[in-house]
Amino acid sequence: MGRNSPEWLAPTSLTEALALRASFSDEATVLAGGTFIAILMNQNIMRPQMLLSLRNIPDLAFIQATEGNREASSLRIGAMTTHQAVESSALVHQVCPILASTFSLVASPRVRNQATVGGVLADADYASDPPALLHALNAKTLVRSTNGEREIPIEELILGYYETSIRPDELLVELRVPHNVERAVYRKFRSRSSEDRPCVAVAAAKVAGKLRVVVGAVAERPQYFPAICALADGEAGASDTAIWI
Repeated sequence: MGRNSPEWLAPTSLTEALALRASFSDEATVLAGGTFIAILMNQNIMRPQMLLSLRNIPDLAFIQATEGNREASSLRIGAMTTHQAVESSALVHQVCPILASTFSLVASPRVRNQATVGGVLADADYASDPPALLHALNAKTLVRSTNGEREIPIEELILGYYETSIRPDELLVELRVPHNVERAVYRKFRSRSSEDRPCVAVAAAKVAGKLRVVVGAVAERPQYFPAICALADGEAGASDTAIWI
C-alpha cells in the first residue's frame, strides 16, 4: 500500500462494521461497490484517510419478500446487493418488474456487476437512475447503528447533492419496496450514449391507489410533485395552480 493510500478497514460481520462506524464516524469513508468513490479518488476530488469496506459482509447481500397482507408486505433488498443481482432476480421480476428494468438501465454491465443498492442511495448522486423510481414507489431504507435502527423514506433520505440524512454512526443496511404498487413506469432521457447517465429521468407509480410522479437528475434531489398528483387523483381541494409547477 502506497504512502498516500488510505487505511483499509474490512469487517466480516455487520456487528463489527457498526462498531467501527461508531468508533471512527466520518473519519472513515464507507465503501460499498466503490464505483462512485473510485472515480472521485482517481480525479483527486476525494482523498479519504480511511475506508470502511462492506464487501466482506454476506448478511448485507440478499433479496427477500416479506409475508403478510399486501399493504404491510414489502420486497427487502440488502444494501450490498448489486445492480446486476436486482436486474436478474426472478423474485424482483415477479414482485416489482419495474425495479429490474430500471436497474438494467444503469451505465454498463461492468458497472452493474460492481455497483450496489446501498451505495447508489448513500452516495446521493443526483444523476443516478434508481433514486427517482424508488421515490415514486414510496420505498424506504433501513439504517442501523450500535444504538438501534430507524426507517427512512427515500424522500427523506436524500437531502441535497451527495448529502443524506444518514447519521455519522449509521450504516444503510436495507432497501424496502412496498408490494402495494399497482402500476409503475420509468423513462430515462440521455444526451449521449446508451450507457450515459440521465439528463432527465421521470418515474410515475400508482401506490396504494395514489399517483406519485418524481423527476430525477434535474436538481440536487429527486423532485416530487404531490399537488399535481392530487389533481390527477381528483382530490378535492387540490390547487388549480398546481399544474404550473
